[in-house]
Amino acid sequence: IRQVYNRGKLFLVDAGKIIMLISIILWFLVSFPKNDLGEINITNSYAGKIGQTIEPVIKPLGFDWKIGIALITSFAAREVVVSTLSTIYNIGDDGDDMVKLKDAMRNDKDPITGENTYTPLIAISLMVFYVYAAQCMATFAIVKTETNGWKWPIFMIVYMTCLAYGMSLLVFQVGRMIGFT
Repeated sequence: IRQVYNRGKLFLVDAGKIIMLISIILWFLVSFPKNDLGEINITNSYAGKIGQTIEPVIKPLGFDWKIGIALITSFAAREVVVSTLSTIYNIGDDGDDMVKLKDAMRNDKDPITGENTYTPLIAISLMVFYVYAAQCMATFAIVKTETNGWKWPIFMIVYMTCLAYGMSLLVFQVGRMIGFT
């Protein structure tokens, strides 16, 4: 019990540091630049521009630019995806009206079609992506140290990202073809 407690505590402390650092960087990227009135417009923020740049690549998986930002930040650690999406949906909030992430995602609508931005099929596609993706810098650092070079970590990043993309693409596209939403 003591060992489980100590390991759990160590994980929370280590993961907490990473999540906090990524959250601070993300806050900056979604908060700037401000418009002429000094207001935040996440779509035109640095993070929004990054997400929109990669959106055409991830759109076939069912992902939008917000999930794209989360995919990038979760490269540090998978658990960062939740804090990233929470930051994105609550960036303009002063703390009084904070929206629960599940409610924000449930109520998010595509501005063009008016349909839900996030569906069960997109959730499954995202889970499949994370099953296969090697999204952890610490893992790559360990592989580099153990293999004394960059060959295997780079191979692992490329191979596992391509595998994750392919499997997520397959799940999403087949799901759409059979009418699952």
